[in-house]
Amino acid sequence: MTGLLRVLAADDEAPALDDLTYLLRTDPRIGDIVTARDGAAALRHVDRALGEARPIDAVFLDIRMPGLDGVVLGRLLAQFARPPRIVYVTAYDGHAVDAFEIKAADYLLKPVRPERLAEAIRRVADDPTTPTTPDDTDTVPVELSGVTRFVAAADVCYVEAQGDYARLHTASGSHLVRIPLATLEERWRAAGFVRIHRSHLVALRHIEELRLDSGRCTVRVGGTELPVSRRHTRELRDLLVRTARRTP
Repeated sequence: MTGLLRVLAADDEAPALDDLTYLLRTDPRIGDIVTARDGAAALRHVDRALGEARPIDAVFLDIRMPGLDGVVLGRLLAQFARPPRIVYVTAYDGHAVDAFEIKAADYLLKPVRPERLAEAIRRVADDPTTPTTPDDTDTVPVELSGVTRFVAAADVCYVEAQGDYARLHTASGSHLVRIPLATLEERWRAAGFVRIHRSHLVALRHIEELRLDSGRCTVRVGGTELPVSRRHTRELRDLLVRTARRTP
């Protein structure tokens, strides 16, 4: 993304909106800032900007606003042909999964620390059309002792289905998230994740070994041996061969 960012900040509480606007203005990557006190006004600003020479690049949204709340507004904006990047700025951590599902760039909890806002702006400023592993920096919100943290797709070795939940396995541990395995499969496909079993999704880069023994196929990922179903065996082998050929 080139040039300064044109952004919209929306919050129904005037002091919170003033604080957010002030912090945004201190960042050298931010240019024009539009403000709104409710979701409907924010939607009108974004829609109107589409007909102007410079549309809005990103919106910084509160969750609980009168009329259209931040979650509903985010879903509407995600349907635009050229949607702005969405960053949630809220006192409530219970909507992090909603933010993930609409591919929000970040999810900040109030009071906003300047360094966290700077990181969110960096994510917005990064060109989403970069051809290398487009979803590799995607993150999943994880609740740890009342604090929402984010696990990057690049750090996940494999994912295990547990009902309507999924367990993310990383080198440092595992995290249970309220996201179906099928949702992660679709979203992380471009980042090199592949389904090997009805219960497992693995990152190709983290596969250490593929073993075929008496018609049974398994892979070793992060030191763990996982079964590969018959229907996925051939596809996985072909993917690994093509990946090996591309590796210098």
